[in-house]
This record gives sequence, C-alpha cells and structure tokens, in this order.
Amino acid sequence: QVQLVESGGGLVQAGGSLMLSCVASGLTFRRSYTMGWFRQAPGKEREFVAGIMWYGGNSYTADSVKGRFSISRDNAKSTVYLQMNSLKLEDTAVYYCAAGNVAYGTRRAADFGSWGQGTQVTVSS
Repeated sequence: QVQLVESGGGLVQAGGSLMLSCVASGLTFRRSYTMGWFRQAPGKEREFVAGIMWYGGNSYTADSVKGRFSISRDNAKSTVYLQMNSLKLEDTAVYYCAAGNVAYGTRRAADFGSWGQGTQVTVSS
C-alpha cells in the first residue's frame, strides 16, 4: 500500500522559511519515478510547485517559486524535501506530496497516482 506522509507545515511570517518533508513507503521506485510537491489555496485549483526524479535527482520548479523554493530527496530515507525561502502571503496553501511513474517535467496533478494528506502552510504579514 502506497503511503506518503507530509510534515513541516505551519505558520510563518512573510520573508521566513519552512522545510516540508514527505516520507514515502510502499512504492516500487522505477527509473522514471517522479516525486512532486503541489499546493492548493482556498478556492483555487491544485497547482504544481516542484518535482524531482527519484533516480538521478534532476529537479524542476514552477516559475512562481523559482529562486525561492528547492526540492531534494534522500533515497536512503525515502524522503523528499521542499525548502521554502522568502515566503510570501500568496504561498499560503495546503501543500501535497505526490508520486508517479511519470516523465521528467510532468506538472499535471492528474498524472501523479499517489498523494499524501497535505500539510498547511500559512504565511502571515
């Protein structure tokens, strides 16, 4: 059974930093497996934030967070991280970890087959 468990969300002031973690279990990692972070704000669609290939570690990020957020993974711990710096009010959302046997560069939520329960990130002024 696939399980993704996020942690690290919370309340932070604008300009601050947070690091989210996602521990994966029950996945059969293949060479083309991709882990991703998405977010969803109230009343908005779920949007892509960052993705990383499980093998090789090649990563890609959304333009809206480029230069502020970075994604990384620790294969030995089956964990993916999202380091978020210079947080803005508009970064407030529920952040979801996702996994899927998808190609590098995939950004569509529907292509990812496994999801975590989400963790709330709130940025205050």
